[in-house]
Amino acid sequence: MAQLLAASALPERESRALLARQLNVAREHLIAHPDQVVSASDAAGFEQLALRRRANEPLAYLLGEREFYGRMFAVSPAVLIPRPETELLVDLALAHLAGCARSGRQPHVVDLGTGSGCIAISLAIENPRAEIIATDASTAALTLARANAARLGADNVEFAAGDWYAALPADARFDLIVSNPPYVATGDPHLADLRFEPALALIAEAGGLAALRTIIEGAPSHLSPGGWLLLEHGFEQGAAVRALLEERRWINIQTHFDPAGLERVTVAGVV
Repeated sequence: MAQLLAASALPERESRALLARQLNVAREHLIAHPDQVVSASDAAGFEQLALRRRANEPLAYLLGEREFYGRMFAVSPAVLIPRPETELLVDLALAHLAGCARSGRQPHVVDLGTGSGCIAISLAIENPRAEIIATDASTAALTLARANAARLGADNVEFAAGDWYAALPADARFDLIVSNPPYVATGDPHLADLRFEPALALIAEAGGLAALRTIIEGAPSHLSPGGWLLLEHGFEQGAAVRALLEERRWINIQTHFDPAGLERVTVAGVV
């Protein structure tokens, strides 16, 4: 086994993870059994996984899972890979939901463009009183998100298919609207590093602001009085997002920084 791992030419953490995936065992099992014999078919399967990883296919897709907010979420090329910086959006949403709890109200939340469901499901588990709707235009993404919700026991999440607010009833109102929408501009050089992830969930027109603008413009019709809009965006888009909100007379506009010190989530209130 040691020879097989070394031959992969991958960092040891990655090679062990891929071999454990191929053998369908825990990674700790490989550490506890360093002399385990690997069959020829499993060795060939592992070598194929290693080859794909050396071609820069994301490890999360090869493993079929990624940790987010302390839980493991199934992922596939149909959805973005959950990223640590998005946990800031969950933290901020939970803080606002705590305000609903203090007022004695049952909070209503919508997650627009849910992808793997990591945001909506994390909020649902952390705040079981909340009623959450998670939307996505991709049926493949919704299938995966529903499976994640069922496996993790998030039974206070409903899923709806459609493009942004089109997935919702016209009279639907929420205390919170949260979204991590596409915000990478067409032609952005970083897209080369993201080529394995779905373009639908990454790329937006108008310099990466088109989806953010659509969500901002539609939000007042779907927020209850005193409701909040929370948007993740690119680290260079904070000023542009604040300007979009200021144009439409939102209140209490504030941009929050991720752990790397980059502008990542902008929050605004509706009167």
